Amino acid sequence: MAIDYNKRPSRPEPPPAAPTGAVSYTKPQAAPPPVAPQPAAPVNLSKITLTKSAPAVSLTKQGTTTGQLRVNLQWTARSGSQSKGFFKLKEKSIDLDLGCMWELTDGSKGVVQALGNAFQSPGVGGPIVRLDADDRSGASAAGENLFVDLSQSQYIKRILVFAYIYEGAPNWASANATVTLFPVSGPEIEMRLDEPDPNARFCAIAMLENRGGEMTVNREVRYIRGSQRTVDETYGWGMRWEAGSK
Repeated sequence: MAIDYNKRPSRPEPPPAAPTGAVSYTKPQAAPPPVAPQPAAPVNLSKITLTKSAPAVSLTKQGTTTGQLRVNLQWTARSGSQSKGFFKLKEKSIDLDLGCMWELTDGSKGVVQALGNAFQSPGVGGPIVRLDADDRSGASAAGENLFVDLSQSQYIKRILVFAYIYEGAPNWASANATVTLFPVSGPEIEMRLDEPDPNARFCAIAMLENRGGEMTVNREVRYIRGSQRTVDETYGWGMRWEAGSK
């Protein structure tokens, strides 16, 4: 048999190409370090401050319509002194009083205040509203307190909490007064007596109102020039007033 020396030996076939879409494995990279979560802004669950932009809160929705609601007034007695020449003129101490006008669902109405010794309203088994004492100095750590029996809230139509300067110049700014509502449970509700009127002796602070079974608190902080009669006329209470003292 003749041998053809020009014939080259056959070469092995190359391996088939990887099919399209094959996964190419590479060395895994190190994962970046986890980012620590940023802390949320603190929320004060122990206090609600009513302001012009957020003036109302529902005691019913807060679940605080049981027991005695304490309404506390804190204020500074003396507003300071001024010197002129050889004489030192001291401003008279302020006697700031806490009180309220109340109206029940049966149409009865009245006032609770130290003036006239009207320290409580009627109620079933006990007064619906009562005033604990008259702090004439402003130095008492407990301040003055109104107590509202929320277990009788079905009889309440509305209660207007107010403060008035019985003695001393109507210097609300120096009095630095704050009213705080303390429910039996849940957050306390605070209102500052700011933006005062230097010619007004009365300030309507807050309205507690029964709106179809829902007890609400609305910030008023409304300064009124005149007497209790003027406050009555402003809010349409319709009571007859006589001069009183304490």
